Formats: sequence, C-alpha cells, structure tokens
Amino acid sequence: MNISQIISYWGYPDEEYDIVTEDGYILGLYRIPYGKIKNDNKAAQKLVVYLQHGLLTSASSWISNLPNNSLGFILADAGYDVWMGNSRGTTWSRKHLYLKTNSKEFWAFSFDEMAKYDLPASIDFIVKQTGQKEIFYVGHSQGTTIGFITFSTIPKIAERIKIFFALAPVFSIKYIKSPIIKMAYKWKSVIKSRMDIYMSQNPAGTSVQNVLHWTQLFNSSYLKAFDWGSPVLNLVHFNQTAAPLYNVTNMNVSTATWNGESDLLADPEDVNILLSEIRNHIYHKTISYYNHIDFLFGLDAYHQVYREIIDIIQGNL
Repeated sequence: MNISQIISYWGYPDEEYDIVTEDGYILGLYRIPYGKIKNDNKAAQKLVVYLQHGLLTSASSWISNLPNNSLGFILADAGYDVWMGNSRGTTWSRKHLYLKTNSKEFWAFSFDEMAKYDLPASIDFIVKQTGQKEIFYVGHSQGTTIGFITFSTIPKIAERIKIFFALAPVFSIKYIKSPIIKMAYKWKSVIKSRMDIYMSQNPAGTSVQNVLHWTQLFNSSYLKAFDWGSPVLNLVHFNQTAAPLYNVTNMNVSTATWNGESDLLADPEDVNILLSEIRNHIYHKTISYYNHIDFLFGLDAYHQVYREIIDIIQGNL
C-alpha cells in the first residue's frame, strides 16, 4: 500500500500534495488533517505538527504501526493537523520538473539539498495552506540533521518553528558504531559503482551522494556540507574552496531531545557533543534500552516519547 492507502485503511482522512522545490524536485507531502477520535478542542485542531523521516525511510515510518502506536495517528487523534514530508529520492519524491529520474543529475544531492530546498518548500507550503504562522517539527535521525541545518542557516524558516522535537538526533558521527556507515566508509569505491542499483529497490531510497556525504563525516566531531572533491567544484557550490561547517549554536529554536543508550547511529557520545551546542534546550531524555528504530517502532514509544511530545506541545500553547 502507498501512504494514502495506509492512512485510509485505518479510517483516517488523508490528503496528498505534490510540492515543487526551488531546484525543481517534486515532493510528496501527506496530511492527516484530523483524527478518528472526536475532539472538541477547536483550538488544538488548528495546530500543525510536521513529521520528517530519517535516512532510508519515508513518511510511511510515522504510520507503520497500529494507530495506537504510530505517531502520525496518535497526533491526529490528539487533535492536531499532521503533515508528513518525504525527502527527495525517496519512493514518494522521485519526480522532477525537467530531470529524468534515471539521470546522474537527478541523484546529485545529499542532505545539504534536503535542508536547503526540501524542508523550506514543505514548511512554506504548509504555512500557506493552513494559515498557521508557527508549526511544531518532529524529526527522526536524518530528519533531525536536516532540521538542525535548516534552522541554523535559514532564519525565516526557523521563525516558523514553535518547538523542534529531535528523536535519535544525528549531527556529528565521530563515535558512530553503526556497521552500515562503517562499511560504507570502507567500501567507498564499491558504493560509487554499485550502490545505485542496490538503493533503487531497497528501503525507501536515497542517493549514492547522500550515503557518501555521511561517510565523509566519519570520525568527525563536526557536521559539514558535502565536499565535492575539488576546490573548484566547492567554489561553484559554496563560494568557497572547502565545504562549509554547519553550526548549531546559530539555531534559536526551542528544542526537545530524546536519545537511546543502545543507539548505534546516534551514539550517546555524539549526542552529548550536540546537546552542548543547542542554545535553547527545553527538555532531554535518555532511554537506556532504546536503539535507533525504537523511536518509530518501539512498543512503548507512546509512553516513553509520544505522550511527552503532546504534553510539551500542550504546555507551550
């Protein structure tokens, strides 16, 4: 089933939009405007919560469990207007105004472009569509990375975010224990020739360049833009010869974070480096037995995380 069919299957209203980024990518944006549970709180009905998925997943990750354990459905039933984005290259965002999907040019992107173009286009569209000046943002994994970059580099988008909820936040990966990224780092040459074939069918897809971007950050305490491999190309993309660093201390958005001690991707040591740089940190929780995926599919995610997100939203109205 596609995302709309999953939403409808559980008896929820669904809306689907194609939005176009500044550089021509067409992204699938999904909406659950209200829940199945009758909610008399008309003010809460108008509050917008935007959900941004992580690496190799799509918006479907927010609605893949039963409704009482999927954040998308839980928020809709709590009276919120739920929107779910899809980054370029995922199953639901594989179109472009003029580039063919099987062209090299189409896939020449990493999370830099997701932060520079995809997220601003999605948020601008939602703000226009709903009339809400501020929205709540929930990101998981790479969805947090994109948020940190966008909100620290594009102030007009940051102003739209009431609270940033970061689940399993990934910023630097110096201490990463994930075998996937370690293997990718080791087998960079294989990735450049075969990865596109593997990725075309497996999970929800991303670009080879995006995976390579993550391998560039291996062993680094800093998050920086994709290094195009030569000073000349970097100059074309960034107006400087080296890939620029991203600085979270430039972000002035209220941020709540959750991480897992058993997380191989968002390693607790990397998370601690990140937490020391977040200026407006309103809440943090470490869950001792959580791994990277538990924030989406953990059977107690409602009690450990989702209920707290709703409590924080309600406490900030």
